[in-house]
Amino acid sequence: MRINLTDKFLLDLYESLDETRDVVGFLFSNRYKQARMLLGDGNPVFTKWLKDKKRRKFTELINYCKRKGYIKIANLQGKQSIMLTKSGVGKAFKANFGFKKQRKRQDGKWIMIIFDIPQKHSRARNLLRSVLENLGYKMFQQSVWVSPYDVFEKTEKSLQFYSLDRYVRILLVEKM
Repeated sequence: MRINLTDKFLLDLYESLDETRDVVGFLFSNRYKQARMLLGDGNPVFTKWLKDKKRRKFTELINYCKRKGYIKIANLQGKQSIMLTKSGVGKAFKANFGFKKQRKRQDGKWIMIIFDIPQKHSRARNLLRSVLENLGYKMFQQSVWVSPYDVFEKTEKSLQFYSLDRYVRILLVEKM
Protein backbone atom coordinates (compact mmCIF):
# COMPACT_ATOMS: atom_id res chain seq x y z
CA MET A 1 0.00 0.00 0.00
CA ARG A 2 1.31 3.41 -0.99
CA ILE A 3 0.93 6.38 1.43
CA ASN A 4 0.65 9.87 -0.03
CA LEU A 5 3.17 12.54 1.02
CA THR A 6 0.83 14.42 3.39
CA ASP A 7 -0.18 11.30 5.29
CA LYS A 8 3.47 10.21 5.54
CA PHE A 9 4.46 13.61 6.91
CA LEU A 10 1.66 13.56 9.50
CA LEU A 11 2.49 10.01 10.52
CA ASP A 12 6.18 10.87 10.93
CA LEU A 13 5.27 13.98 12.88
CA TYR A 14 2.98 12.00 15.19
CA GLU A 15 5.64 9.34 15.77
CA SER A 16 8.33 11.90 16.59
CA LEU A 17 6.01 13.71 18.99
CA ASP A 18 4.77 10.47 20.50
CA GLU A 19 8.33 9.64 21.46
CA THR A 20 8.52 12.86 23.47
CA ARG A 21 5.00 12.29 24.92
CA ASP A 22 3.99 15.88 24.14
CA VAL A 23 1.47 15.59 21.29
CA VAL A 24 -1.24 17.69 22.95
CA GLY A 25 1.28 20.32 24.04
CA PHE A 26 2.56 20.58 20.50
CA LEU A 27 -0.89 20.88 18.95
CA PHE A 28 -1.95 23.66 21.31
CA SER A 29 1.32 25.60 21.37
CA ASN A 30 2.03 28.68 19.29
CA ARG A 31 3.84 28.61 15.95
CA TYR A 32 7.14 29.67 17.46
CA LYS A 33 7.17 26.71 19.85
CA GLN A 34 6.08 24.33 17.09
CA ALA A 35 8.84 25.48 14.74
CA ARG A 36 11.41 25.28 17.52
CA MET A 37 10.33 21.74 18.41
CA LEU A 38 10.37 20.55 14.80
CA LEU A 39 13.43 22.30 13.48
CA GLY A 40 15.56 22.92 16.55
CA ASP A 41 17.23 26.15 17.64
CA GLY A 42 20.34 25.79 15.48
CA ASN A 43 18.48 25.00 12.25
CA PRO A 44 19.12 27.64 9.53
CA VAL A 45 15.49 27.47 8.35
CA PHE A 46 14.24 28.22 11.86
CA THR A 47 16.80 31.00 12.30
CA LYS A 48 15.74 32.67 9.02
CA TRP A 49 12.05 32.31 9.89
CA LEU A 50 12.65 33.88 13.30
CA LYS A 51 14.68 36.73 11.80
CA ASP A 52 11.98 37.44 9.20
CA LYS A 53 9.32 37.39 11.90
CA LYS A 54 11.25 39.90 14.04
CA ARG A 55 11.80 42.16 11.01
CA ARG A 56 8.09 42.01 10.13
CA LYS A 57 7.09 42.88 13.72
CA PHE A 58 9.53 45.80 13.75
CA THR A 59 8.15 47.11 10.44
CA GLU A 60 4.60 46.86 11.82
CA LEU A 61 5.68 48.82 14.91
CA ILE A 62 7.29 51.58 12.82
CA ASN A 63 4.21 51.86 10.60
CA TYR A 64 1.92 52.02 13.64
CA CYS A 65 4.02 54.78 15.22
CA LYS A 66 4.01 56.77 11.95
CA ARG A 67 0.22 56.45 11.63
CA LYS A 68 -0.30 57.61 15.22
CA GLY A 69 2.09 60.55 14.74
CA TYR A 70 4.61 59.41 17.37
CA ILE A 71 7.54 59.42 14.92
CA LYS A 72 8.47 60.98 11.63
CA ILE A 73 11.02 59.90 9.06
CA ALA A 74 13.42 62.64 8.00
CA ASN A 75 16.56 62.91 5.89
CA LEU A 76 19.56 63.94 7.95
CA GLN A 77 22.85 64.32 6.13
CA GLY A 78 21.59 62.21 3.24
CA LYS A 79 20.44 59.32 5.42
CA GLN A 80 16.95 58.40 6.56
CA SER A 81 16.43 58.67 10.29
CA ILE A 82 13.54 58.24 12.68
CA MET A 83 12.70 61.18 14.93
CA LEU A 84 10.30 61.31 17.87
CA THR A 85 7.58 63.94 17.65
CA LYS A 86 6.25 65.84 20.69
CA SER A 87 3.38 63.37 21.03
CA GLY A 88 5.89 60.51 20.73
CA VAL A 89 7.95 61.94 23.56
CA GLY A 90 4.78 62.28 25.63
CA LYS A 91 3.89 58.66 24.90
CA ALA A 92 7.41 57.57 25.86
CA PHE A 93 7.13 59.47 29.16
CA LYS A 94 3.79 57.82 29.85
CA ALA A 95 5.25 54.39 29.14
CA ASN A 96 8.29 55.12 31.31
CA PHE A 97 6.37 56.33 34.34
CA GLY A 98 3.26 54.20 33.97
CA PHE A 99 4.70 50.78 34.72
CA LYS A 100 7.04 51.51 37.59
CA LYS A 101 5.81 51.01 41.12
CA GLN A 102 6.38 54.29 42.94
CA ARG A 103 8.05 54.36 46.33
CA LYS A 104 6.53 56.45 49.13
CA ARG A 105 8.72 59.13 50.65
CA GLN A 106 10.71 58.01 53.69
CA ASP A 107 10.07 61.21 55.66
CA GLY A 108 6.27 60.95 55.28
CA LYS A 109 6.03 64.34 53.55
CA TRP A 110 3.90 64.96 50.48
CA ILE A 111 4.78 66.81 47.30
CA MET A 112 2.26 69.45 46.28
CA ILE A 113 2.13 70.96 42.81
CA ILE A 114 0.31 74.26 42.29
CA PHE A 115 0.04 75.53 38.73
CA ASP A 116 -1.56 78.40 36.86
CA ILE A 117 -1.33 77.97 33.10
CA PRO A 118 -3.12 80.62 31.00
CA GLN A 119 -6.25 79.60 29.06
CA LYS A 120 -4.52 80.10 25.70
CA HIS A 121 -2.09 77.30 26.62
CA SER A 122 -4.73 74.62 27.21
CA ARG A 123 -2.62 71.95 25.49
CA ALA A 124 0.20 72.58 27.95
CA ARG A 125 -2.26 72.32 30.84
CA ASN A 126 -3.59 68.99 29.56
CA LEU A 127 -0.04 67.76 29.05
CA LEU A 128 0.89 68.75 32.61
CA ARG A 129 -2.13 66.92 34.02
CA SER A 130 -1.22 63.83 32.05
CA VAL A 131 2.39 63.92 33.29
CA LEU A 132 1.24 64.40 36.88
CA GLU A 133 -1.18 61.47 36.65
CA ASN A 134 1.56 59.24 35.28
CA LEU A 135 3.88 60.21 38.12
CA GLY A 136 1.27 59.17 40.69
CA TYR A 137 -0.15 62.56 41.64
CA LYS A 138 -3.81 62.93 42.60
CA MET A 139 -5.91 66.04 42.07
CA PHE A 140 -6.49 67.87 45.34
CA GLN A 141 -8.22 70.86 43.71
CA GLN A 142 -8.52 72.02 40.10
CA SER A 143 -4.90 73.19 39.78
CA VAL A 144 -3.46 71.63 42.94
CA TRP A 145 -2.07 68.09 42.82
CA VAL A 146 -0.46 66.04 45.60
CA SER A 147 1.62 62.89 45.81
CA PRO A 148 3.02 60.82 48.71
CA TYR A 149 5.57 59.24 46.35
CA ASP A 150 9.23 60.07 45.93
CA VAL A 151 8.93 61.63 42.45
CA PHE A 152 10.41 65.08 43.06
CA GLU A 153 13.31 64.71 40.59
CA LYS A 154 11.14 63.14 37.88
CA THR A 155 8.65 65.98 38.29
CA GLU A 156 11.33 68.62 37.93
CA LYS A 157 12.81 66.94 34.85
CA SER A 158 9.39 66.63 33.20
CA LEU A 159 8.52 70.25 33.90
CA GLN A 160 11.83 71.46 32.49
CA PHE A 161 11.58 69.22 29.45
CA TYR A 162 8.15 70.59 28.50
CA SER A 163 9.07 74.17 29.55
CA LEU A 164 6.27 74.25 32.10
CA ASP A 165 8.38 75.13 35.13
CA ARG A 166 7.54 78.86 34.93
CA TYR A 167 3.84 78.11 35.55
CA VAL A 168 4.35 75.63 38.40
CA ARG A 169 5.29 75.80 42.09
CA ILE A 170 6.44 72.67 43.90
CA LEU A 171 5.93 72.49 47.66
CA LEU A 172 6.93 69.93 50.25
CA VAL A 173 4.07 69.47 52.73
CA GLU A 174 4.51 68.04 56.23
CA LYS A 175 0.83 67.15 56.91
CA MET A 176 -2.19 66.64 54.70
